[in-house]
Amino acid sequence: MKSYPITKSRRVRSTPFTSRIEKQGVTAYTVYNHMLLPAAFGSIEDSCEHLKKDVQVWDVAAERQVEIFGEDAANLVQLMTCRDLSKSKIGRCYYCPIIDDNGNLVNDPVILKLAENRWWISIADSDVIFFAKGLAAGNNFKVEIFEPNVDIIAIQGPKSFALMEKVFGKKIIELKFFGFDYFDFKGTKHLIARSGWSKQGGFEIYIENTESGLDLYDYFFEIGKEFNLKPGCPNLIERIESGLLSYGNDFDNNDNPFQCGFEKYVNLDSEVTFLGKEKLKKIKKEGIKRKLMGVHLETDKISLTKSLKITDNEGNLMGELRSACYSPHFKEVIGIAMINEPYCKSSVKGKLKIDGNSVSVKVCDLPFI
Repeated sequence: MKSYPITKSRRVRSTPFTSRIEKQGVTAYTVYNHMLLPAAFGSIEDSCEHLKKDVQVWDVAAERQVEIFGEDAANLVQLMTCRDLSKSKIGRCYYCPIIDDNGNLVNDPVILKLAENRWWISIADSDVIFFAKGLAAGNNFKVEIFEPNVDIIAIQGPKSFALMEKVFGKKIIELKFFGFDYFDFKGTKHLIARSGWSKQGGFEIYIENTESGLDLYDYFFEIGKEFNLKPGCPNLIERIESGLLSYGNDFDNNDNPFQCGFEKYVNLDSEVTFLGKEKLKKIKKEGIKRKLMGVHLETDKISLTKSLKITDNEGNLMGELRSACYSPHFKEVIGIAMINEPYCKSSVKGKLKIDGNSVSVKVCDLPFI
């Protein structure tokens, strides 16, 4: 498939690390939250294998923050998400689907509680800041809402713990999953969370001091040779194998959390108030008519730029394939698909057309690994 360059502009912002990753050999970008997000450093198969064995540094500054600060900050954050945050703790991250008044998904961010009246919403690819501002204005909440100067670098892979310990000391590896704290690097404090968009383990560093962040980025590569450190980025193969969902690809504002497997984050029995609560109660009572599932495809190549229809042997619509890749682990293409009832059960078979060829499809549960 022919590729086309992305033109940089004020609407498609670079990150503080763009010049560094371009020297390090980035070969593809995507656009995420109006910013450049690295999509490949050469072969994604090789990068996936390396991520599973060693450690990578990712420029994920495109994972923007929406800061909500003020007297009504907690009320606004709770209004936006179907997850009950009434017992949330400072220093913790929370995966929180954001819901509209129809019970459909607006975003699926990680929310950091920095203080009782200060929160960061670490967003997936959609303009949550305008959603938050609209709700705040409509409810006369006393809050400030803005995008802070925060750029994330992620340290991902099984050797990330040894690398981070070498830089920040033993305390960093004692950090619990989805916990965060502040750690010193040459006199500058950085907020570091044990999190990241892979299942290989790692950390995300929320850089507020750009100069110190660039120094830290360079320092990782100065000392990282013993860990076989390489630059990297969110890996399509690893994230599909792991069942990590992508807003805008696997689901969007036409889908609700029950269809996407987010049931445990929907707290309908709690006393907290959130947008779309009554709609979600109705959806739960009536039941869903489709669900995100995994699929195995009997082919060894695919280039997916749009959803593909999956049918049964009689031509009836089973659903649509939304993300896919070739998996060296399974030695075939695997994908994430929205499957209609009554087909959303493991081992159900169907077919789809790729470049005019009919390919067999088998439905399975997520995650693959």
